Amino acid sequence: MNPARTALAPRGGTEGEGFPSEYRIRRGAEIEELLRRGKRERTRMIDVFFRAAPVSHSRLGLVVPKFGHTSVARNRVRRRLREIGRRLLLPTLRDRAVCVDVLLRVNRRAYGASFHELQSDVESMMEALWPEQS
Repeated sequence: MNPARTALAPRGGTEGEGFPSEYRIRRGAEIEELLRRGKRERTRMIDVFFRAAPVSHSRLGLVVPKFGHTSVARNRVRRRLREIGRRLLLPTLRDRAVCVDVLLRVNRRAYGASFHELQSDVESMMEALWPEQS
């Protein structure tokens, strides 16, 4: 078994494992708007742009520039971030009653990072921006 697959749930049939399109930011105009007018925070590997969502739930968008890497490497980073967003970022924002559009734009360091390094980077960013309220 491929060790990279162990972090993912088994395929098919698991309720709540999808990433519906209403939770994605995919239109170029929405991405440009977030880049232009959203607030920006930086982590070691990711620039985070966020702004109040125009819908009743948080949404996630990804920007993964080439930086001279192959499409295979680029898609690997994109898949990892999408999975982190789907399983960690969006549920945490929902639980904390935060309704924002979040755009994650990676920098060059993200290409050399493991899944767990990217996940800890996103977790630290979330705690800094939207701390858990006790």
